[in-house]
Amino acid sequence: MRPSAGRAPSRSKPPFQQARRSGRHVAVKLSSAIVLGPQRREPILGAAIDDLVASREEPVALVTAGWEEREDEDEELREHVGRAVTNLRVWARVERIFEQDPELLQAMRARHAVLRGVQDVYRLRLAGLVEPVRELLQRGGDDPWVAAEEQDAWELVRRLDRQHMSRVAEIHAEFEARERPSERDAVQAERAELLDQLAGVSCLLVAGGHIGVLLHRMRLFDLCGAWGDRPVVAWSAGAMALTERIVLFHDRSVQGTAHAEVMEAGFGLLPDFVALPHANHRIATDDAVRVQLLARRFAPASCAMLDYGARFDWRDGAWRAVAQARRLAEDGSVEEAVR
Repeated sequence: MRPSAGRAPSRSKPPFQQARRSGRHVAVKLSSAIVLGPQRREPILGAAIDDLVASREEPVALVTAGWEEREDEDEELREHVGRAVTNLRVWARVERIFEQDPELLQAMRARHAVLRGVQDVYRLRLAGLVEPVRELLQRGGDDPWVAAEEQDAWELVRRLDRQHMSRVAEIHAEFEARERPSERDAVQAERAELLDQLAGVSCLLVAGGHIGVLLHRMRLFDLCGAWGDRPVVAWSAGAMALTERIVLFHDRSVQGTAHAEVMEAGFGLLPDFVALPHANHRIATDDAVRVQLLARRFAPASCAMLDYGARFDWRDGAWRAVAQARRLAEDGSVEEAVR
């Protein structure tokens, strides 16, 4: 089964809604956004929305695709927000597409298998490059030759990260060119409904959950391109998806400590920001070398600790820390983000 030549009904839409059928996604930079830590235990989402959208009469849209089959369990969120919320049901929409277009489902599964294999090989190479950096950091001191070797070692790690992101981007580009998901009838029909829903809201909320599911299902609809440069509030994995690179990390995993990995590029809407949800739990912040391994690796981007209560505002091309906002410092400490 190949994509049908049929097209979704023509509709008159505002400029930000114009759908692109070329398979390429729209690159958008946000003028205003708020990034938060997890919301389940200490919700501060309502106040963040109020700071971006003055009137409580204006509805907002919600993406909970990262919650997967629990996508509709948003009652507590609605009660906290205190305004009309349109759940875009992105996860369920993709499930319907798979029912109508099993060929696309198989193609996406095949892409996932390739991505998993590429990640495994990247992880293997990464281990061999990070360990020398760790050893050089532990030596410390003022020896200029050691410092020079350390800088060279860092560049090898960063080059591998860039190479990995490039290869993943190539896999996605080949998938788009081969399968043309944006031209398939089932995708077009669901996206047309999404565009209609987005036209009537003033702020986009992107929740956390499974980062891979969230990222790839939003990408299928080019949701960020459709939204354009309008206010966004994102938290946990939702924040990760909007950044320039998605970093997977956990110093206290059941398998033992592991090196932080770049998964792939995010949507690139929020510059110079590495989102680290549940950082207090996942990062050994009392280990200066482990903190340096993250902070120096991704500098000059800020490694932001997205713990409960944390809030970072992106306005007019600059970041501002608002509440309980901390970041990893290049000297191995944890510091209050600049307010």
